[in-house]
Amino acid sequence: MRQARLLISEDSPLGHYHCISRVVDRRFIFDTAEKEHFARLLREVEAFCEVKILTYCLMSNHFHILVEVPKPPEVLPDAELILKKLERLSGHQNVGAVRQRFELYRAAKDAKAEADYLATFHERMWDLSAFMKLLKQRFTQWYNGRMGRKGTLWEERFKSVLVEGLGRGLSAMAAYIDLNPVRAGLVKDPKDYRWSGYGEAMAGKKIARLGLQRVVQALLRGQQETLTRSMELYRMHVYREGTEEGESVGIDGQTERGALKREDVLAVIEAKGRLPLSEYVRCRVRYFCDGAVFGSCEFVNEVFEANRKRFGVKRKSGARRMRGVEESLYSLRDLKVGVFG
Repeated sequence: MRQARLLISEDSPLGHYHCISRVVDRRFIFDTAEKEHFARLLREVEAFCEVKILTYCLMSNHFHILVEVPKPPEVLPDAELILKKLERLSGHQNVGAVRQRFELYRAAKDAKAEADYLATFHERMWDLSAFMKLLKQRFTQWYNGRMGRKGTLWEERFKSVLVEGLGRGLSAMAAYIDLNPVRAGLVKDPKDYRWSGYGEAMAGKKIARLGLQRVVQALLRGQQETLTRSMELYRMHVYREGTEEGESVGIDGQTERGALKREDVLAVIEAKGRLPLSEYVRCRVRYFCDGAVFGSCEFVNEVFEANRKRFGVKRKSGARRMRGVEESLYSLRDLKVGVFG
């Protein structure tokens, strides 16, 4: 069992993860062409691995992905479907060789060998580690060929945070990811950043809208809205800034005051005050990237108990409340030092 699968309940049909990976030496390699290629490759690998990208954000030297990983279906894809998937995967040069190998096994009537070979492709599906490995490998191959370089492109494997799939945890994480270009000062409105799930959705890309529809469904605790209404609700959830003196309409239809300045947000939190979640996600808060598990108290404790043997005997409970936010959101890690990244 891969490490990424250890922190998910056996009876849970879905796993939701915030994944982060950085370029080696924090180099700024992602210009327009690189971002465009990565975004295309992201969707191709998503389709091949049978996972669902809820949202993502690609920055100059790192990326964030919020991904939903379902359990494998009872009936797995056959050889012909695998071949079709490979044909749609950029950079896969040996589809003909794969087809020939299947044909050889069939000609020899070696059903076991054919099944074992087919299983090697199934192992790369419905799995977070396999998805991230394929995505990063394929981009590295393309980038190294383009730049005439060799060697690793990424500074580490990848980091991931297990996120509760129902309630405020998933929507808070999605907002944090889509606000990355706002925090970096690249845009004032997250819809104007092309290389993100929200930017794609606002540009009309259906697959991106379907991802955010799933986020809104979690926010509404299972109630599904239309794509159009989901986009309206998500925008009200993720965007409260406007001008610092202005007002905006909240998800409940009530008028809200404009966003606080970043320095004011930090001052309130450092003074042990509590802030609305809509302000909290505008700061580089480490809980969203380093919290290990993120969601309600019950969810975090459930994951803790399922993985009890991985913790010391002195650890009595799993959930640690996030510091400085009004919402009751919890993490598996208590970040007492360096909460702000």
